[in-house]
Amino acid sequence: MILASLLVGLAASIAALVLVVVRAVGLWRQAKGTGSALADELARVDERSARTERLLAEADRSSQELQAALERLRVSRARLDVLRSALERSLERTRWLRAFLPV
Repeated sequence: MILASLLVGLAASIAALVLVVVRAVGLWRQAKGTGSALADELARVDERSARTERLLAEADRSSQELQAALERLRVSRARLDVLRSALERSLERTRWLRAFLPV
């Protein structure tokens, strides 16, 4: 009887050891796959962040170009306003000449 219980205990121990080894191998494979998936995902995040940085730099450059263009437009509008006011003054001063000019 003692020998039978010893053999049952040994068989249970071997079965438990086999189960532990099988589970450990499964865990190792899963960890290996998870690490690979995580590395791929981190590479995608790095790529997207680099693209975002590039787009932000382009947006900043475009914003600076827009500010420069707006400044040039402001200067041009000021010049246009000066020229228009000068033209209006000259038209007012020469309005009396229209009576002598043929239409």
